Amino acid sequence: MVDSMTILYSALILLALAVVFSILLAVLGTKLAVKQDKRIDEVEKKLSGANCGGCGYAGCAAFAKALVEGKVELSACNATPKKNKDEIAEILGITSSGEETKLVVCCNGGKDAVDKYDYQGYGNCRSMELLAGGRKLCDWGCLGMGSCTDACPTHAINVRDGGYAVIEQSKCIGCGKCIKACPKHLIERIPKSAVVYIACKNCVKGKDVRTFCKNGCLGCGLCAKLCPQGAITMKDNLPVIDYSKCNGCKTCAAKCPSKCIKVFEEQNTAKK
Repeated sequence: MVDSMTILYSALILLALAVVFSILLAVLGTKLAVKQDKRIDEVEKKLSGANCGGCGYAGCAAFAKALVEGKVELSACNATPKKNKDEIAEILGITSSGEETKLVVCCNGGKDAVDKYDYQGYGNCRSMELLAGGRKLCDWGCLGMGSCTDACPTHAINVRDGGYAVIEQSKCIGCGKCIKACPKHLIERIPKSAVVYIACKNCVKGKDVRTFCKNGCLGCGLCAKLCPQGAITMKDNLPVIDYSKCNGCKTCAAKCPSKCIKVFEEQNTAKK
């Protein structure tokens, strides 16, 4: 039979050991703790908080840490507004990322672009693209199967009845996940202030365009000739807008015979 005093002494010894180890762990925790730069919390508070992963990091906290440690550029985050970026730049003593951008889908072919086969496989642009470059006869055409929609964390992209994807600017945070998701590389960044954009990427000229798309750019150069600011040049049979010169007069959109130069007001209010 165990003596009661033995039990008591054993309990006291265990209690004493617990106290000693607790104190030891507390001291070691303080001594060995890795001190975090206070700026990390300050920077994280200024970020968008979207945790979209568009910057390549798991979330805003991880991005803030990498930013403070100099492992990434502030421009890698597209979801944070310029005002906040300027404040972050001031905290870190670095240069701000400059002008804000927005994303556009450079195609408006959809159902008006000819299909070369009837696709019956898995409903994803990436998987479809593996089969002869996708179902569209146009090598640059939007496949309309919504890989960009699936990738968007804010549901800012939808495939319209016309069969091509459009970005709802009021919902888009500019993370860029859709850019990576599109196998045709049709999604691009343009200045936030832009009024018009080119909704076509085909490089074929003239009547040949009409053999595969009713809405394709003809490469006629009329927009470049009529632009009063000289803001449009032709490259590989496609108009290129110099947004530093464009004043948003919309002459190019009005005169485009294919109507592939889109105005943002019209794009955002069109029936989906």
